[in-house]
Amino acid sequence: MIEGLIVAALVIWSAVVVFKKVFPKAAFSVFMSLSNIFEKQGWKAAAKWLKPAAVSGCGGGCGCSAAEEPAQKKTEVQAVKWK
Repeated sequence: MIEGLIVAALVIWSAVVVFKKVFPKAAFSVFMSLSNIFEKQGWKAAAKWLKPAAVSGCGGGCGCSAAEEPAQKKTEVQAVKWK
């Protein structure tokens, strides 16, 4: 019984993660709608938890996140010169 609940929770969580990665625009609208419904019901904590982050940067769902910091420029490796 417990194993079934754990497996079901993992499958649902995995489905949500894949949904957010594959369909970012649809996921944004679904989670925003759920957040608005929970806000109207008075469930402030659940509404805040479900509310998607504001889009910044490219916003096209190309994999760049608003939370990511800009990439550090790699230092070029210098060849050793023997005298």
